[in-house]
Amino acid sequence: MKIPRFYQQLDSYLKPNKVLVLYGPRQVGKTTLLTEYLKKTKYKYRLDFGEDIRIREVLESNNFKKIKDYAAGYELLAIDEAQKIPGVGNGLKIIVDQIPGIRVIATGSSSFDLAGQIGEPLTGRKITLILYPVAQKELQEQHNPFELRGRLEDYLIYGSYPEVAAAENPKEKARILGEITSSYLLKDILALDKVKGSQILVDLLRLLAFQIGSEVSLSEIGQKLRIDYKTVARYIDLLEKNFVLFTLRGYSRNLRNEITKKAKYFFFDTGIRNTLIANLNPLELRNDIEMLWENFLIVERQKKLSYREIPANLYFWRTWQQQEIDLIEEREGRLFAYEFKWSDKARAPKAFIEAYPQAEFQVVNKDNYLDFVT
Repeated sequence: MKIPRFYQQLDSYLKPNKVLVLYGPRQVGKTTLLTEYLKKTKYKYRLDFGEDIRIREVLESNNFKKIKDYAAGYELLAIDEAQKIPGVGNGLKIIVDQIPGIRVIATGSSSFDLAGQIGEPLTGRKITLILYPVAQKELQEQHNPFELRGRLEDYLIYGSYPEVAAAENPKEKARILGEITSSYLLKDILALDKVKGSQILVDLLRLLAFQIGSEVSLSEIGQKLRIDYKTVARYIDLLEKNFVLFTLRGYSRNLRNEITKKAKYFFFDTGIRNTLIANLNPLELRNDIEMLWENFLIVERQKKLSYREIPANLYFWRTWQQQEIDLIEEREGRLFAYEFKWSDKARAPKAFIEAYPQAEFQVVNKDNYLDFVT
């Protein structure tokens, strides 16, 4: 089953003498999206791959003539897995600066950002799109609301990586998730010199997996892992840039009873989270459904905001008196507060209403969640 992705029409993002950077986690379909687009493009194109030694030699060279000769005669240059080319940003800069009218697509995993290969060389010369695991917004192209709700348990347990979402049975979904988690999840991070081994990253992820929706102390995590909190913070930053984790910080306008120092950490895919803790049990056998529900809704909301290009800052809110709200969305100069409930009802905390009387409040549950995420 092929799942249509949000970025079907890349033409609207391709501009002369600009690089369209398409990046995100491994195994989310960047290569498939690129090759499907090239089958129908109107441009005369050249497609190359980052692991090709000949291409690497050209783009690493910083030799203007060699690079111009390589791209000459084409309207569109596409490089898949471009992060495998050291210093690829400088090579692409030469191409878009020296060849009038050319368009470039570069796909790559998040090590683009981790290794700083793209950002500085292409300042003012790139357009960036992030491709996530499949969003509910994308799945609604195939399934009506009744069908999506019927599959909700599946998405909570197994997540929504494309190959996983397309698999027909739980055993196959579990096998694919295991492969992604063991072979791809940390590949870009471990390729960096400053990270020496995988076990501490896996242990860190497992600790965070049991604490989704809860505020996390980096010092406590560090003590359990026997590393200092600065190392914990650096590893979490790498995991965030690698699209494994999503960080939510506390919201405050400096009211004395609000807590802002600690953060909450969520997984970009619930299937990855469940695989890390070896729990793919059905919902009726779980005691973490509220945690999964909160993780699922926050990340699906982030996908929606990103794909619709809606600027927003996301936070949680809590006081020392344990009053809290799961998600605060700051956009359009206003505050929108959301509480996520799998089964129970909820009201806005009195302290929040008094502090932010103009804010809108909504409970998101199984009945109305599709409006929230699609």
